[in-house]
Amino acid sequence: MREFHLDTVGPIGDCAVLQVAGEVDVYTAPMLREQMLELSAKGAVHLIADLGRVEFLDSTGLGALVGGLKRLREAGGSLALVISTPRILRIFQITGLTKALAVQRSVAEAITADPHWQHTAESEAGSVHDWCRLHGLS
Repeated sequence: MREFHLDTVGPIGDCAVLQVAGEVDVYTAPMLREQMLELSAKGAVHLIADLGRVEFLDSTGLGALVGGLKRLREAGGSLALVISTPRILRIFQITGLTKALAVQRSVAEAITADPHWQHTAESEAGSVHDWCRLHGLS
C-alpha cells in the first residue's frame, strides 16, 4: 500500500496535469475532487489526470473523475486519463468509462491526442516532448 499523493503541473493557460499516486478511495477521492474544482476555478478546464502510479481505485474515485469530467465539459473543457497499469485500465474498461474518457498510456500521448493541449505545450516549449521534459513528465 502506497500513501495517496497528488501533485499538479500548471495551470499553464487553461491546461493542467494532475499526477495521482497511491490509493484513490473513499478517504482520498475528495482531495482529488477538490483539486479538480480548484483548478477549474482558476480557469484550468483542460486537465490530464496521470493515474500511472495509482495502485487502487474504488467507486468513489471513479465518481470523482466522472463528476470532474462533467464539470469540465460544462465549462468547455476536457479530461484525459493516463493509465499505464493493466489492473486500473481494466476497471475503466469493465465500467465502460473508456468510452466516455480519453485514455492514453503517457502524458505525452494524452497531449498529442488533444489539439488544444498540443498547441499549449508547443507554444510554451516548442514541442510536446520538450514540454514534458521541462515539467518532468513522460
